[in-house]
Amino acid sequence: MYQYNDKDQTLVDERVAQFRRQTEQFLKGEISEDQYRALRLRNGLYIQTHAPMLRIAGPYGLLNSKQLRKLAHIARNYDKSYCHFTTRQNIQFNWPKLEEVPDILAELASVQMHAIQTSGNCMRNTTSDHLAGVCVDEIEDPRPYCEIIRQWTTLHPEFAYLPRKFKIAVSGSEQDRAAVQLHDIGVYLVRNAVGEVAPTLDPDASPPFHTALSPSIFPLLALQIRLGLSYTRIIKAGCIKTPDPA
Repeated sequence: MYQYNDKDQTLVDERVAQFRRQTEQFLKGEISEDQYRALRLRNGLYIQTHAPMLRIAGPYGLLNSKQLRKLAHIARNYDKSYCHFTTRQNIQFNWPKLEEVPDILAELASVQMHAIQTSGNCMRNTTSDHLAGVCVDEIEDPRPYCEIIRQWTTLHPEFAYLPRKFKIAVSGSEQDRAAVQLHDIGVYLVRNAVGEVAPTLDPDASPPFHTALSPSIFPLLALQIRLGLSYTRIIKAGCIKTPDPA
């Protein structure tokens, strides 16, 4: 799994410090609830009826033992001794105290975890098959593809503030256990006649095959995102109406 370098760690640590200041400002009444909403959503924090809810990124469902122990520590010390693993491979704490959320984020940063882009209208966690790397029908392990997509979408300036949330999933097996067709973009790994493996958005077509892990997939993803978001903006502007269900 991907390991943070010094720049990664600095970015996450600075993000925690920034959100700590913002939360303190909100609790002191120095910024309004509307101003704070945009800030907390960028850091995975929802304010619900009974308590805040913090959603933590679990990139393509991969965690190491140190991270699992840290989640257990947070559950015992900041929540009600449990957490929730979501269908999209994130982790949720449903009972944290608002003033302690920056401390939780600092704990997470110490084991290379964060809550960036887990809520709000942005590029969300890239997900994959929960059996990735061990299933017998796997064409190729999809997790390296998920990782380069994760790095590309995280804090991408063009896709930071979208009209709606946007989700990507990658399937590397003959059987689609990642439910890619339920996502905004579903990426399949397929093999051509000479054995080359490459990502495609249509497993039944004959795509131009790229070298594995080539950045050439990104222009295609960006195009799909822009098309989808343009359609969303047109609908929101009232220029066209969505068809009524039959």
